[in-house]
Amino acid sequence: MAFHAEGLVAIIVFYLAILAVGIWAAWKTKNTSSDGDRSEAIIVGGRDIGLLVGGFTMTATWVGGGYINGTAEAVYVPGYGLAWAQAPIGYSLSLILGGLFFAKPMRSKGYVTMLDPFQQLYGKRMGGLLFIPALMGEMFWAAAIFSALGATISVIIDINVNISVIISALIATMYTLVGGVYSVAYTDVVQLFCIFLGLWISVPFAMSHPAVTDIGLTAVHHVHQEPWLGSISSPDIYTWLDNFLLLTLGGIPWQAYFQRVLSSSSATYAQVLSFLAAFGCLVMALPAVLIGAIGASTAWNETAYGVPDPMAKKEADMILPIVLQYLCPVYISFFGLGAVSAAVMSSADSSILSASSMFARNIYQLSFRQNASDREIVWVIRITVLLFGASATAMALLASSVYGLWYLSSDLVYIIIFPQLLCVLFIKGTNTYGAIAGYLFGLVLRITGGEPYLYLQPLIYYPGCYPDENNIYTQRFPFKTLAMLTSFFTNIIVSYLAKYLFESGTLPPKLDFLDAVVARYSREHMDKATLVKSDNIVLNELAPVNPRHSLTLSSTFTNKEAFNYVDSSPELSNTEDN
Repeated sequence: MAFHAEGLVAIIVFYLAILAVGIWAAWKTKNTSSDGDRSEAIIVGGRDIGLLVGGFTMTATWVGGGYINGTAEAVYVPGYGLAWAQAPIGYSLSLILGGLFFAKPMRSKGYVTMLDPFQQLYGKRMGGLLFIPALMGEMFWAAAIFSALGATISVIIDINVNISVIISALIATMYTLVGGVYSVAYTDVVQLFCIFLGLWISVPFAMSHPAVTDIGLTAVHHVHQEPWLGSISSPDIYTWLDNFLLLTLGGIPWQAYFQRVLSSSSATYAQVLSFLAAFGCLVMALPAVLIGAIGASTAWNETAYGVPDPMAKKEADMILPIVLQYLCPVYISFFGLGAVSAAVMSSADSSILSASSMFARNIYQLSFRQNASDREIVWVIRITVLLFGASATAMALLASSVYGLWYLSSDLVYIIIFPQLLCVLFIKGTNTYGAIAGYLFGLVLRITGGEPYLYLQPLIYYPGCYPDENNIYTQRFPFKTLAMLTSFFTNIIVSYLAKYLFESGTLPPKLDFLDAVVARYSREHMDKATLVKSDNIVLNELAPVNPRHSLTLSSTFTNKEAFNYVDSSPELSNTEDN
């Protein structure tokens, strides 16, 4: 394959334009105050992102390289087809559910990251535990899409994969480093436009290639391969449902999503942004679906690609760049390449910033350095952006099973974080004991279910499991959803059991080593109860006293909007001793 200097120039121009927008957004961040809190401005901006920019950035976060490449691949692969292209519908429903049930309570209480409510209710130890699957999901996702980008660029302009990955990661890391959420949001606007334009320009040219059969015919008839509409066989129904629920419900508890929610100018705007992004995800999936259908409708022996076809060469995951390269004119394929590059960077920058935000706030500040200055937190964010960006790049270059690791970590987000989020927002009475038990039960059930991508044999063989070509057993039973439900109900049952045992006196207060139950009746409440019995006290002296916010963990969660949100449940006031 010849080296295409024009393609390289086009990519350089595109990257420079993205970097310029990112630097401009960084300047905007510098000149925007968030109650004088620079670190919060990096994480959630000035909480003033409107509908237009917010809708674009939330859509671009989901419409990444894995989204468009994966959708095209699912439609193309014989035996799967459109019926198994679950991401567009799954992620769209995820955004709708997030907008209906999760965006408003999170935004109304003025949280800064997704982990804030966990640390507020369950304490810093549990926040640290939940940070692990959240970090794994963000990092492996960034590494997976960097890896996909390198392969895509190498297909079209034939440059070294490692160089393309490193340069792309440097650009994304650089503008994220200097501008935070503003840079990510405003570059997402440009990137989403490039994705839309680049893919839609490519589709008509690819469809009109002489080697391509009418996709309407190949949708239902066997021409070059099985129909691209696909089908779901009876034994695979439960696997399909398990994966669909994972995408729909597991797509909610991601910091990348809540960063947009918490950056919006109001709770209502946060909900509307979620609905706009759901529509945007469906629209942006259409060209990827068409490209996958075109790949399934092509007689590859009549193209420069030759024989065997991409499926036989085990290049089905690269069907989108292959269609751009071999079925479109050269200058059109460069537009498509720009679209794929934009898609990757629009997701990678979000993941890197999300991981850095959670570490700086929920681990460094709230767990170790509660009195850290704002300047110190800003530098922690910057350093971790560099570290996480470099780590994702290294994994993309060195790890042979990046996608397998990402699949496993995304499962953990669904199985561990989603049920915990349900409990912390909607189930009153849960505590740290239940959260830890639910965490461990979910983790054990997921690991013992095996993972074919990592060649991990299951320890529990559920009904319907079967060996694949590598003799690794694959589960048909929806064990991921079973693990998620087990984690959810374990949290509730253990929480209420612990509460009953301590409050009934069955267990002495000294055994409440996590201060999760007895601490509900804090020293402040007990002191007031004692004072009431005194003869020299009057009732007006029992008026609530404002805490010294600068010295308490709970103060880090408060802001003007949080004070306006009234919630009388005692559970949400328990953090200081945790």
